[in-house]
Amino acid sequence: MTQHRKGLVLDFGGVLTTPLLPAALAFEKREGLAEGALLTGMYLNPEGVRLTGELERGALSQIQWNEAAGRLMGIEPDNLMGRIFADLRPEPSVIAAAAAARRAGVRVGILSNTVGLAPWNLYSGHDLDGSYDAVVLSEVHGTRKPEPEIFHLVLRELGLTAEECVFVDDTEQYLRPAADLGFATVHAVDPARTIAALETLLGVPLTGTDGDAERVTRWEPVE
Repeated sequence: MTQHRKGLVLDFGGVLTTPLLPAALAFEKREGLAEGALLTGMYLNPEGVRLTGELERGALSQIQWNEAAGRLMGIEPDNLMGRIFADLRPEPSVIAAAAAARRAGVRVGILSNTVGLAPWNLYSGHDLDGSYDAVVLSEVHGTRKPEPEIFHLVLRELGLTAEECVFVDDTEQYLRPAADLGFATVHAVDPARTIAALETLLGVPLTGTDGDAERVTRWEPVE
C-alpha cells in the first residue's frame, strides 16, 4: 500500500509563477541582447554565477547585483532584476492546488532561492506567511538550494521529516539533493502534470473551483 506524504514543499519562481525562461528571453529581446545572453552571462560565466550565488545568500543586495550584472552584460542596471522578470505572472492552478492541499490537512511550505527584495520584490502580492505553513527564503538564512541545510530548515518549520514530504522545483538540479534526503520529488515542467503527480503522492484531490485561482490572476509584481 502506498504511503501518502503529509507535507508539500514548493519552490516559488517557476512553480507558483509562470516559467522563468520565457520571461528571460522576452527581456533579452526588449533589451536588444542576443538570445541566451542573459543565461550565459549569469549562469555559465563564473563571475555571473558568483554574483547570483551571493545574491541568493543575502551577501549581495539586489541593487548591488543589478549594478554588477549590468556591467557584466553591458546594459543599464536600474531595476535590472525587475526588468528581467517583468513578464512573470502567478500560476493560478498550482496556487489553488497548494491551497487545496492545506485544506485537506497537508502542511505546505515555500522554499525559495531569493533574488533580493528591493527595489523589485518577486513575492509582492502573495501573502506567503498567511497562505503557507512555512516560508524559507535563502537570503534570510544565508544558505541556498541545493545545500542540505536549507532543506533541513524548511522541514524543521513544517515539523516533518523528508520522508513525509514532497518537494517541487522547476530547476532539476535541486531535485537530486532533496531526493537524497528522503523527499519525493516532482520536476515542475507543466502545471497540470505537476498537480496530477501531487494528487498521487499526497492522496488528495487538488483541483476544483474555489475562488483561489480567480483571486491570484489579479496579482501584479512590484517593479
